[in-house]
Amino acid sequence: MKDKKVVFMGTPDFSVPVLEMLIEKTNVILVVTKEDAKSGRGEKIRFSPIKEVALKHNIEVFQPHKIREEYNYILEKNPDIIITCAYGQIIPKELLFTPPYKAVNVHASLLPKLRGGAPLHRCLIDGYKETGVTIMYMAEGMDDGDIITNAKIDINDDDNVGIIHDKLSILGRDLLENTLEDIFSGNVKRIKQDESKVTFAKIIKKEEEHLDFNKTAQEVHNKIRGLYPFPVSYVILNGEILKICESKVGKEINKGIVGEITNLYKDSFGVKCKDKEILITRVKPAGKKEMSSKDYINGKGKEKLLGEILC
Repeated sequence: MKDKKVVFMGTPDFSVPVLEMLIEKTNVILVVTKEDAKSGRGEKIRFSPIKEVALKHNIEVFQPHKIREEYNYILEKNPDIIITCAYGQIIPKELLFTPPYKAVNVHASLLPKLRGGAPLHRCLIDGYKETGVTIMYMAEGMDDGDIITNAKIDINDDDNVGIIHDKLSILGRDLLENTLEDIFSGNVKRIKQDESKVTFAKIIKKEEEHLDFNKTAQEVHNKIRGLYPFPVSYVILNGEILKICESKVGKEINKGIVGEITNLYKDSFGVKCKDKEILITRVKPAGKKEMSSKDYINGKGKEKLLGEILC
């Protein structure tokens, strides 16, 4: 496959294993990624993880502001195929259909479920029992192209978005590697997506990071793990933000009101939800490092926490 000219389009850490595999197995002639970002107090320029990999391997990097207006440069490279993985912009149809082997996407869900930009988070928040990766031909709609192949994993109750991210990143790399020869030989069966089974994975909005204890304990737990370690859910305690990092579903409880810290345990504190307690096991107080709930309780004092309301 070293004779195949590949343009790769991606941006975050999730895409890195896919690009590294393509560099090893094919001829990656161009990497397309988002523009450099500024971060920190000094507003230092920060490259995307994909740009870092490309520069390491002396591969040309292209960073269009608007890909829909700046795609001709990519076509001038005459790629055999365009492969995308979490690029971050809608790709124009000229790029999808011009290369001989078209454009192929590595998507982090079992399509047609969880189309959109946040499938890693939504599979947990929405209580899915399994997820996976789909290799698909790209089409003009959002993640609605024909499926080439997919692979699945079970979701464990203690999985969080960081764990799912790492599992699916490697799964996507391996699945694409095992599928490339068939794509180039034309030995693939295009499977139309069943539109009646479509669900969506909308990008997480800032207001969604706030926890609502009027939900069931399982729903609250799903949101906590579905937002950790990025962007991390939070509550307000005595006017200050308290980020909630890890939790467990507790037992049914009859005392207290929704949102109240009803019990203090050896390794957690219990908060009353709609049906049960949610046991908070790890937190990050405002201006401090992440810590175990045991250390948080010891630092605050038991008498100052029991009976407090998280809102």
